[in-house]
Amino acid sequence: MRAIERLAALVSGIAGAVASAATVLCLVLICWSVVARYLFGTPQPWIDKTAGWLVVALVLLGAPEAQRRFEHIGVDIAVRRIGPRLAWLSRLLGVVSVAVVAAILLDAGIEAVSFSRLVGLMTDVEGVPQWWIQLLLPIGAAVLLLVALVQALALLTGREPPYLPRGEEELPRDTLARGE
Repeated sequence: MRAIERLAALVSGIAGAVASAATVLCLVLICWSVVARYLFGTPQPWIDKTAGWLVVALVLLGAPEAQRRFEHIGVDIAVRRIGPRLAWLSRLLGVVSVAVVAAILLDAGIEAVSFSRLVGLMTDVEGVPQWWIQLLLPIGAAVLLLVALVQALALLTGREPPYLPRGEEELPRDTLARGE
């Protein structure tokens, strides 16, 4: 089980690193676009499309690592109130629902890539096939599915997945952090 968790962590970490690189590259390209447009009077329309693709990459490739670390949006405060058995069930239901959504995205992504390759769809940027961008969907979904299945397997075998919030963490005392 630990080997599978390490594999999921490795693959998810690589996807997260690519998502981080996409974020930085997106920032650099947008800055260059602004400089090119307003200082040199030479707008670069391909940058806007590419930046959009990079945002897709950072979301789809960053989601698996957020899931693995349980850093997504969640309502952990309810876990400490419902007891250990229901808390386990709610955690299992959560990771299984993520796995189901990831499986649906994986299937849809494979279908989109296959169709785009079949008909030869191209992007607005010359020389870039549509399926290159669409490939982000099945890759991100596959990694997310792997992470969610590993978490579900850990819960089903009586282990806690790494980074699982216990609901015991103290809420921030800062009124700004609590939204008051």
